[in-house]
Amino acid sequence: MPTRLVALTDPVAGPAGHRLAWLASDTTGLPVGSAFLFVFTRSGQEHLAGLDLHVHPAEARGDAGPRLLDAALAAAREHDRRRVVAHAVAGSPAERFLAARDFHPVLTLVAARLPLAGTDAAALTGIIDAPHPGYRLASWDGMVPDALAGGFVAARRAMDDTPSGGVDFRAVPWDLDRLRAAVAAVGRQGDRLHTVAAVSEEDGTIAGYTELALPGDGRGDARHHGTAVLLGHRGRGLGLWMKAASVRHAREHHPLLDGLLTDTADTNAPIRRINDALGYRPAHTTRQYQRDL
Repeated sequence: MPTRLVALTDPVAGPAGHRLAWLASDTTGLPVGSAFLFVFTRSGQEHLAGLDLHVHPAEARGDAGPRLLDAALAAAREHDRRRVVAHAVAGSPAERFLAARDFHPVLTLVAARLPLAGTDAAALTGIIDAPHPGYRLASWDGMVPDALAGGFVAARRAMDDTPSGGVDFRAVPWDLDRLRAAVAAVGRQGDRLHTVAAVSEEDGTIAGYTELALPGDGRGDARHHGTAVLLGHRGRGLGLWMKAASVRHAREHHPLLDGLLTDTADTNAPIRRINDALGYRPAHTTRQYQRDL
């Protein structure tokens, strides 16, 4: 039976873009699927849209998926987007759906989880207390303190060379306004952002950082937003040092948390080694797909 589509628009546009949506229902009005298209608007990303499409398993062989995709791609073209990106769990029906419709894989992400109940507190302390000559750790909740703000904005460029496969996310310059918007977005999701940074004692600049989004109620799993070390400071163990401090903070200040989640490009060997050393366990693999319009 034919699927009915209803187009929706998110009335609140964020600093990075705006979102369109479609709801698919059967002839009785029962929802069977949805599609969300995020239209990026930051300078350098006006060519790009992100797709998130879901269909109820019972309707997988029906027309809901193709019709939702057609609607989203048509809207992307109407907004002059030249490229659409999407993601799917490796081996899932969603991956087969995308691959059969001219999407090609561009990046593989390995998702991992650290069960906090099983972490070794003494081992964490050993990592954190190990000397790192010329550096000190700093940490904060929410927005970076004024004294470190300029250095932290400059340090965000460390993420620009993170392995991204062929995903066409062009680097967007960071400034304080964008940083405030990113912190506010975490808050709107009901989370709190905790950051640990390595600071150079020579000149006070930030050499690297790691971010952790903690659930507002302190329960369930927290999620790492990223760990990065600037090029001139790599090879000194700063990534492991910072991430161990972040894990210990979660253990000591949020005792009801179950675990920490992270995902890393399969080609990012340094960060994957850090995760392995801290006891993160692989959970599943996700692939990012891209389609040219």
